[in-house]
Amino acid sequence: MKNNRNGQSSVITDSDYSKIRKQIKSRKYKLLLDLAWYTGERWGALVQLTIADCYNPDGTPRSEITFKATTRKAGPDGKRQTRQVPIHPVLAESLLNYTTEDSVWLFPSREGDKPISIRWADKILRAAVARAGMDAKGISTHSTRRSFITKLHGAGVDLYTIQRITGHRDLKCLGRYVEISADRIKGAIYSL
Repeated sequence: MKNNRNGQSSVITDSDYSKIRKQIKSRKYKLLLDLAWYTGERWGALVQLTIADCYNPDGTPRSEITFKATTRKAGPDGKRQTRQVPIHPVLAESLLNYTTEDSVWLFPSREGDKPISIRWADKILRAAVARAGMDAKGISTHSTRRSFITKLHGAGVDLYTIQRITGHRDLKCLGRYVEISADRIKGAIYSL
């Protein structure tokens, strides 16, 4: 668990997500949290999304969100890969209810000429976590990515499919994201 910004970020439950989301007043930042929750992408790439990455020219949500290679973290080989994620129905609803501003960016800064910073997004999340009374839980922007991967794994999705969804090149790196509960370990042993 993260402590003073050190260690691994906590995995959050659906209930935690709902509590945090309720503490975010702006539709813009609710959408940012929804995107993190339903795509498992890093927040650094999320804040750099453009309108065209998420919406068709007619203003309807695309069937997939495109995270351009230039916005994503490089792998161990220094290369970046574009990632496309199918849009979950709940996320599609959030996108439908979001009115974009006069900017190319999905999350424009106040001036509208560039996206919000990762630092600002982190501040929004931390404030919501604190208002929800969960600041001692070790929740960070990376918690949504870990939670996304852990939820997929818990739902029985195999690691190779998760790897394809998340863009991890190495199963060993991907494995560090999966949190296995004590009950799941017991269940595995009891299934013998």
